Amino acid sequence: MNTKVFASQADLEVKQISFDKLSEHAYAYTAEGDPNTGIIVGDDAVMIIDATATPVMAQGVVAKVREITDKPIKYVVLTHYHAVRVLGASGYKDEGLEQIIASRDTYDLIVERGQQDMESEIGRFPRLFDAVESVPGLTWPTITFHGEMSLWLGKLEVKIMQCGRGHTKGDTVVWLPQDGVLFSGDLVEFDAACYTGDAYLADWPATLDRLVQFGAAKLVPGRGPALTTPERVEEGLAYTKAFVSTLYRSAQEAVAQGMDLKATMAHTRKHMDPHFGQVFIYEHCLPFDVTRAHDEASGIRDPRIWTAERDQQMWHALQE
Repeated sequence: MNTKVFASQADLEVKQISFDKLSEHAYAYTAEGDPNTGIIVGDDAVMIIDATATPVMAQGVVAKVREITDKPIKYVVLTHYHAVRVLGASGYKDEGLEQIIASRDTYDLIVERGQQDMESEIGRFPRLFDAVESVPGLTWPTITFHGEMSLWLGKLEVKIMQCGRGHTKGDTVVWLPQDGVLFSGDLVEFDAACYTGDAYLADWPATLDRLVQFGAAKLVPGRGPALTTPERVEEGLAYTKAFVSTLYRSAQEAVAQGMDLKATMAHTRKHMDPHFGQVFIYEHCLPFDVTRAHDEASGIRDPRIWTAERDQQMWHALQE
């Protein structure tokens, strides 16, 4: 796609919202490849998993929750630090919000690069930040954890866990052992591209293998439809693994042959386009994905910080 503006800036189509009941306690708020939100209704409170991009957009989630329960929305869990997932958290304040929970790694990433990420993401994908003026600033966790924590919504245990790096250093999943439902954040996608600009591509497949061990009956991915049978869960995990593995392997081959970023892009497309070229946000993600894959294959272990300026430089370099 030869364009001087981000592929996403032409993405103006409003997506159809789906609100699916997955179990006695779990719901999925999905939107045709846009970022998903998970909902858990416990005995005494509601938990939101990923807060949407703006407080105004969060009102769409609130409206769906209020169709099924009047319990207070006490908890928001952030699966990672990306602006499109976290900046809507203040939209739950009038609904009883008490705590915003994230891994310590996610908190550290907000400190290190949250502001740059916010400016970068808003510039890249304006449609996903409806009423961006309603965002009061960065979203800060009020509870952080290392590794794993359990939270009880009455008699319902909610396990909040880091299973390894992948999409980011701080990736967090939410597991309902009683219901067999897993909320993966962007560690798993389905029928949508994986954004890997801040990823640890060498680690991601092993992290997915750990998610397989849950034996989840149902899974809410970061993007794409809720996966509502064990077979679909397996399919989603395999899809994601194939995407990130093909991407990273292509970059490793390109770096071994001394290719620059533009040549690496062409080499990667040969392997990726036939399998993934048709999925949601592929053209938007691929330049960021290839840039990170080329960096990691070149020995740059930790993702470089994306800024609005760096976004533009990278995009233009790949269009020349």
